[in-house]
Amino acid sequence: MSSHTHEHHHHHDPEHTKVIVNRLSKAIGHLESVKKMVEDDRDCAEVLIQLSAVRSALGNCGKEILKEHISHCIVHAVEDGDDEAIIELNEAIDKFMKNS
Repeated sequence: MSSHTHEHHHHHDPEHTKVIVNRLSKAIGHLESVKKMVEDDRDCAEVLIQLSAVRSALGNCGKEILKEHISHCIVHAVEDGDDEAIIELNEAIDKFMKNS
């Protein structure tokens, strides 16, 4: 797995970051409860439904991050003529969509 080597020349909105972190924390908590359901030998259909909800929550986080990235990072990259940022975004979208 390649690491993210592109450097941002701006900062993300702290409020948006807080919202994303909160959403991820909720998804982590939800996934922990699904893990407990499995440990408690709960009904498989119930587990799958809850796992689907976690996957959906993660997908929604990804969409929000992508929207923020396009709105800010990519706008700045275009203004700066930073083609590498566009290439990295396209690679990230491919990976994100493959796993959704």
